[in-house]
Amino acid sequence: MTSYVKTTILLAGLTALFMAIGYLIGGKGGMMIAFLMALGMNLFSYWNSGDIVLSMYGAREVDAYSAPEFHGIVQRLAERAGLPMPRVFIIENDQPNAFATGRAPEHAAVAATTGLLCMLSPEEIAGVMAHELAHVKNRDTLVMTITATIAGAISMIANFGMFFGSSSSDEDGRGGNPLGMVGGILVAILAPFAAMIVQMAISRTREYEADRIGAEICGRPLWLADALTSIHAYANRIPNLQAEANPTTAHLFIANPLHGRGAGSLFSTHPNMEERVRRLREMAGAGTLSRGPWG
Repeated sequence: MTSYVKTTILLAGLTALFMAIGYLIGGKGGMMIAFLMALGMNLFSYWNSGDIVLSMYGAREVDAYSAPEFHGIVQRLAERAGLPMPRVFIIENDQPNAFATGRAPEHAAVAATTGLLCMLSPEEIAGVMAHELAHVKNRDTLVMTITATIAGAISMIANFGMFFGSSSSDEDGRGGNPLGMVGGILVAILAPFAAMIVQMAISRTREYEADRIGAEICGRPLWLADALTSIHAYANRIPNLQAEANPTTAHLFIANPLHGRGAGSLFSTHPNMEERVRRLREMAGAGTLSRGPWG
């Protein structure tokens, strides 16, 4: 399935959910308003979603002069992957993590936290950024960033519905929330959960594929395997307050930045870390890479 088909299916599903929430809040009129909002937001997200996510995290763009080692790693990996050089950003955050964004390889950006740059070796950083460039190469980034933007909007309108769920109907009795206050509360609870399920569904297999292609880009699966092991250990101990405040962006990161446990782990947008590492180590042992290692 091409990235364009996946994007169309995703946007259609989230738009339908958006419209359903609008209907529960305001009947047919609310559904039409929600449709128009979703249409405008889809168009806006297509062009601006990457910048929106970077802005959420206060990402700072760097170049070969302000961050020569990190920028150089990304540049070398982009050349190996046959990709245009993406914009490079650093996020002031102690939790080691990273993500890629942008609607196409020509408009891509990669971002890493200060925690990742401080705690990981250059080889591990290369493994992580190769994974992020794999997302760019697969054109996953459009799906990822639009999902984050629309899912956030769904949570916003769902909360709006909770506060206005008891609003009265219009003169012909067909406006307003068909389910009343109870419906508003149900929407506020279930709609963000449904959006999370959509994110989870598209995220897990995408991460496995980015691990595989990322290992091919850098030529050393063990660099990424070791990086994932370190990130997982640190991320469980170091909170990411920016991600906690914007949970709908969690699926963008190479590792889950949230500290949810129990049911939150069951519905994580990321696949099991141990399984990801196992696959990479198996890949290294099999010696099936299509190109030689870096350096």
